[in-house]
Amino acid sequence: MTTLYDKYGLNEVINASGKMTALGVSKYPDEVINAQKFGGQNFFVMDQLMENVGGYVADLIGAEDAQIVSSASAGIAQSIAGVIGEGSLYHLHHPFSKRITKRDIIIPKGHNVDFGASVETMIALGGGNIVEAGYANKCTPELVEEMITENTAAILYIKSHHTVQKSMLSIEEAIDVAHRNNLPFILDAAAEQDLFKYLNFGADLVIYSGAKALAGTTSGLVIGKKNLVKWTRMQSTGVGRAMKIGKENVLGLATAIELYLDKGIEKGKAMKARLEPFIEQLSKISGIDVSLVQDSAGREIYRAQVKVNDKTSLTAKQVIEELKQGNPSIYTREHQVNNGIIEFDIRAVDSEEMDKIKHRLEEILNKR
Repeated sequence: MTTLYDKYGLNEVINASGKMTALGVSKYPDEVINAQKFGGQNFFVMDQLMENVGGYVADLIGAEDAQIVSSASAGIAQSIAGVIGEGSLYHLHHPFSKRITKRDIIIPKGHNVDFGASVETMIALGGGNIVEAGYANKCTPELVEEMITENTAAILYIKSHHTVQKSMLSIEEAIDVAHRNNLPFILDAAAEQDLFKYLNFGADLVIYSGAKALAGTTSGLVIGKKNLVKWTRMQSTGVGRAMKIGKENVLGLATAIELYLDKGIEKGKAMKARLEPFIEQLSKISGIDVSLVQDSAGREIYRAQVKVNDKTSLTAKQVIEELKQGNPSIYTREHQVNNGIIEFDIRAVDSEEMDKIKHRLEEILNKR
């Protein structure tokens, strides 16, 4: 039987990398597919759809309001545009006008990272001027506060494994600085799993990816204070027009959130239980040392960490490239390849695929 992989000449993929945009992020549950199908086969008044579905999702979470957008990165850009414009129609029609001078967005220097595109680019798309606080390896509340001027529009904080983790002010400390200076606090929590915690901390806007922890459609979610969400929603007829989301993905994400809140996600204990036999099997392969590690950003995510040792002439980078060359292609987490480390994220990997990974590693390492 010819599959779409065959039709378009695509590589079949085992995703042991995690919820990565480059691999399509997540697999959709049937309920989400059905919601997309309903959306795709029917018409809606789009303004009503966006506002009503956003309000429904906000009620589920306990937020004042919510806006579904095309991605978490679009959520950053549109939130930035929203806090700069503050509901101004002039700004909506002339988003980059020099008449609007309050555009500075303060961000810890160690948070100006590349997640597939740069945070700085998303800020610029929203019309903001990035202002880095502190140093690449250190940022305190005082270092953030000293950057505030009359042109500061907001403080942005990136909660991600991509950012520098050590010697950084906490989310709560950053919120305190923002609120003491009457500034909105925007948190990019794209891959985070808790839809309640950061609102409870006092964040004014929190941005999530719809397709990562929520296992929803290609989308993003902005939740928070009603006026700020309203200003963000306004951008759909401004800079957000180029980032619009389809009706099917709006309904798909709302359904994914319902499922997420009802059933939850795989807990760390269950993940570790699935990893134990996998790690035991990998440990028998000569040329690698295998261990269990937790996500570097502190999330309840556990992975198999493989360190290439001196019993093989291969480097971690070579092993990764050979894994990709097989059929199916096996993609891993490559963030520590320079240290000789490969990580296997099993959230989207079943036991049959784990066996394929083991056999492929054996082939690669035994060949050398």
